[in-house]
Amino acid sequence: MSALVYYLFLKPISWLPFPVIYAVSDLLFYILYYLVRFRRNVVRGNLQRSFPEKDIVEIREIERQFYRHLGDIFLESFKLFSISEKQLSKRFVKRNPEVLNRYYEEGQNVIVVASHYNNWEMAGTSFPFGIKHTALGIYNPFRNAFFNTKMVQSRSKFGAILVPMKLVLRYMAQYKDQVTATVFGLDQNPSSHKNIYWIPFLNQETPWYVGAELYARKFNYPVIYAHFIKVKRGFFEMEFEVIEENPGKTRDQEITEKYVRHLEGIIRAQPEYWLWTHRRWKRKRENDGNDRD
Repeated sequence: MSALVYYLFLKPISWLPFPVIYAVSDLLFYILYYLVRFRRNVVRGNLQRSFPEKDIVEIREIERQFYRHLGDIFLESFKLFSISEKQLSKRFVKRNPEVLNRYYEEGQNVIVVASHYNNWEMAGTSFPFGIKHTALGIYNPFRNAFFNTKMVQSRSKFGAILVPMKLVLRYMAQYKDQVTATVFGLDQNPSSHKNIYWIPFLNQETPWYVGAELYARKFNYPVIYAHFIKVKRGFFEMEFEVIEENPGKTRDQEITEKYVRHLEGIIRAQPEYWLWTHRRWKRKRENDGNDRD
């Protein structure tokens, strides 16, 4: 069944030209928002708790903008199954690759932290463009083996090396003779109930992965935030900002707090581009007695 869905539906969509992709996305917005009402209660609840100062009119406007953007994300992600390097390099451009390349010239590995903001799938696939580091992208494998294989093939076809989350240290050892940029997406809801940080985020106590910080502090790898910026429909830029130059000298939780505050500022400025459909706050701190503070 998975193969049929891929070859009869997803792959043909990926062959459509971008103008048709966005016409389909416009239709998908009405289906998701008005007909199916895809996770509308989750999105509205997340928005109302995150922005208690906004009235219902403002919340609904953010909702509509988000669902329009969500339709684009779905279709643009399908497009990645067949997009060419030339097409993608024009649609996702790095503003300041010299921030990373300076570390490469010094022979310095780095940790890159990112989030589910704007089109993170296009960002991840295009990440190797314009940088000199060997790109290691950390991911959670899909349960469906067929789609996991197709996802890995799509995300890695331009040079990124996909690394299952449980095998990070093994891959770091495997590529120890290369200068690497290891990319973590930190804003997922942690599946483990151990070794996480609880940090206030958008007015709510929120659990965070500690992996990126632990590796950065262990190896003293500088930490760089990758911000994804929407220029116009279908065109994006990636901007790098160093959030910690010397992780080995930081206190426990400091790097993750810097990431959280950075992401929070970005979301407050343009909330419609973050992924509001996930149940980011379904876990409560009082139920996780063994988690880290």
